Amino acid sequence: MIKHFIYEVIPYYKMENNIFMGLFTSLKKFLSKTRENLGRKLFEVFKAKSLDEDFYEDLEIAMVSADMGITATQSIIEELKETLYRKKITAPEIAKKELKRIMLESIDYEIPPYTYPLVILVAGVNGVGKTTAIGKLGKLFVSQGKSVIVAAADTFRAAASDQLEVWAQRAGMRLVKHSEGSDPAAVVFDAISSAKAHKTDVILVDTAGRLHNKKNLMEELKKINRVVLRELPNADQRNYIVLDATTGQNAVSQVDIFDEAIDIDGIILTKMDGTAKGGVVLAISAELEIPVVYAGIGEKIDDLIPFDAEDFIEAIFA
Repeated sequence: MIKHFIYEVIPYYKMENNIFMGLFTSLKKFLSKTRENLGRKLFEVFKAKSLDEDFYEDLEIAMVSADMGITATQSIIEELKETLYRKKITAPEIAKKELKRIMLESIDYEIPPYTYPLVILVAGVNGVGKTTAIGKLGKLFVSQGKSVIVAAADTFRAAASDQLEVWAQRAGMRLVKHSEGSDPAAVVFDAISSAKAHKTDVILVDTAGRLHNKKNLMEELKKINRVVLRELPNADQRNYIVLDATTGQNAVSQVDIFDEAIDIDGIILTKMDGTAKGGVVLAISAELEIPVVYAGIGEKIDDLIPFDAEDFIEAIFA
């Protein structure tokens, strides 16, 4: 299968940055808990002598326990059954290769490359690491020679803009912020105006993550979207949601909520290094058909890497 690299920042084999040069090693490292949880169980499952009902039952238990979710698990197993029957496969080792292929196809997306100016609206509930993810994403673009401005449009959470300002300084980005309680759309408008004046390549938009007042939050996101479309109608706009991998299946419901207001184009999955629930990647992609585009693997500013589906699957089975 042809590997699909995501966006302009992806071709790590051409980069001097060590985190890109050693992407597979990094994946194996930060997926250690998921690999111990899912990989070891799959290893035990495929020690079976025959592909009987006990085999499929054990396979389902292993996949669900890694937070792949019932829907994704059953879909993948049904496809596996059909494939093995059609190809007359009876050997567990060959069946394992087919499972890897099916799992890969369920999360492997060919995503169009970025064009500039680029606007990335970042959504997500409070506490998932959204502000940190924005700082790291900005650093990723700056390291590629792109100019970046951040709109601190989460004006309701105390000290949100102050936290973002720290990350902006560390990453070398400009920041536009207003006083607490200001209209988030006005912040975005000012950031876009500044971006136009300075011919800035990338505009990152931080948004509020309040779910206790869902209606207001949805209207706020829609208003921000309208401002972007009106002021930069020809820009490349991507709407990303930040999810905490350690929450497992709860992450899926969060996507549904934000997708009501804005069409989510991709997922930034944080805390991948600290979870045994990495199977949630398959739950999200298979159920919602939304790709994971970046993975957070640590606390440092460079600890955000482009997600690669093939390396993810290989790391689980390694």
